[in-house]
Amino acid sequence: SFNPVSIKERLKAFLIDTFMITMPIFYITIYLIMGSREEFRDNMATGWIYIIFSHFSIVVLFWSKLGQTPGLKAYSIKIVKEGSVFENPSYISSVVRYICMQISIFSVIGNLMAFFRKDKKTFHDLVSVTKLIKVNE
Repeated sequence: SFNPVSIKERLKAFLIDTFMITMPIFYITIYLIMGSREEFRDNMATGWIYIIFSHFSIVVLFWSKLGQTPGLKAYSIKIVKEGSVFENPSYISSVVRYICMQISIFSVIGNLMAFFRKDKKTFHDLVSVTKLIKVNE
């Protein structure tokens, strides 16, 4: 039994991560790696591969090593293995969570599950056997 992290806090953490992780990856890819917006536009598939692989690598590393991204840390939230108190998810569990999170985002239904579940778990929480908890740091 645990107090689930509110959907509002999860969304705030996601927005922080968007600005602290995703936006720099976009700018680095477009302007430093590709050279310009026009080059990115002309080679969009390659640019998106750089962006997705970089984002995947950074987020999975944060989850498996620290249990937190900067956004989660800002709201004292930690991802832990289901059934443990403070154990970070494994690398494999983090990979599964990341892939299923993309499915949740694009299908919308995976994230809407949290509104109808008492424990506020989403599709990616359930499949990766993880949960979000509040921590006092």
